[in-house]
Amino acid sequence: MIGAQDIRLLKRLHWPMALAVLALLVIGVLFVYSACYQSEDQPVNAFYRKQLVWALLGLACFVVFAVMDYRRLGEVSWWLYGISVVLLLLVLFVGRRVHGAKRWLSFFGVYVQPAELAKLAAIVYLGRLLSRPGLNLKHPKHVLRVALIVALPALLIIKQPDLGTAVVFMPVAIIMMFVAGVSTRTLGILMLTCVLLTPLSWFAMDEYQKNRLAVFVNPERDPLGAGWNKMQSEIAVGSGGLLGKGWKGGTQNILGFLPRSVAPTDFVFSVIAEEKGFVGSTIVLLLYVGVLTACMRAALVGTDKLGRLICVGIAAMMFFHVFVNVGMTIGIMPITGLPLPLISYGGSFTIVSLIALGIVQSVYVRRYRH
Repeated sequence: MIGAQDIRLLKRLHWPMALAVLALLVIGVLFVYSACYQSEDQPVNAFYRKQLVWALLGLACFVVFAVMDYRRLGEVSWWLYGISVVLLLLVLFVGRRVHGAKRWLSFFGVYVQPAELAKLAAIVYLGRLLSRPGLNLKHPKHVLRVALIVALPALLIIKQPDLGTAVVFMPVAIIMMFVAGVSTRTLGILMLTCVLLTPLSWFAMDEYQKNRLAVFVNPERDPLGAGWNKMQSEIAVGSGGLLGKGWKGGTQNILGFLPRSVAPTDFVFSVIAEEKGFVGSTIVLLLYVGVLTACMRAALVGTDKLGRLICVGIAAMMFFHVFVNVGMTIGIMPITGLPLPLISYGGSFTIVSLIALGIVQSVYVRRYRH
């Protein structure tokens, strides 16, 4: 039950952010529908109905976590992190295999992707660790500890394999350490080490992941195979022009050139760009700017270091997802399979994203009054 205090807290929400989130969810349902549309004579895949259900469940979680005191999550952050690691281990043994990858667990017929929970759990746990009073951030052992905390779930996710999601952990951790006060020299050494170790990841990749990177470097390498999605996505974005071809009017999608298996998920921005053009794409990006700005606003007005670090971590995660997803649809980033927050089809990512933004609101509504 929602009490009087909860209602007072809800009145203090960052409403521009809440409205931007709602707008992105509506856009998501509409364009998941459009991505599955073929013609008036053929039924539309039920993905959009599931996306609507997940959006409503996510909004309920958004409200619950906005009302809940985020400091309670900090107190149990170790347990959340530990549970997420256990779930990632279970995926490797009993996970459901789809298209050659084990990424999902089934709970009473409902499929959950633990990697999404692991990202948020790691952010909250790092926020708790880096905000401990008296912590000497100049000592290398603390930086090493942070690196190990993010490396464990990242390595388990790579084994699924899901390299795109695993890569998210490192930039988020580096940004959180920078805000926490770790010296730029230490962070520079850490980033240089990561760069030097990056070539070793080639040996951990599956063949299809190697082909994606090879096609990114040389687009002419395999235009009818590994390079097909990239090429068709760029055609879809470019053909949208200024105002687009209209909702449900994207020929790349309707004719199947942009594969229907990825149009509602990884390449939903391509559908938006083709059907709503440059103007529609810009509106979507501005909505994301509004959400990210609200996250940083919450970090600035937060009452403690824990809240500020959590907000920064969530903002970094959201930014990385948007940047990489949009970048791969227009050809400036390799295809990694990272979804577009609040828009791409997918239950686990949609709900976890809304929980994360609800936590940001929890920090904001408990800000100091000046």
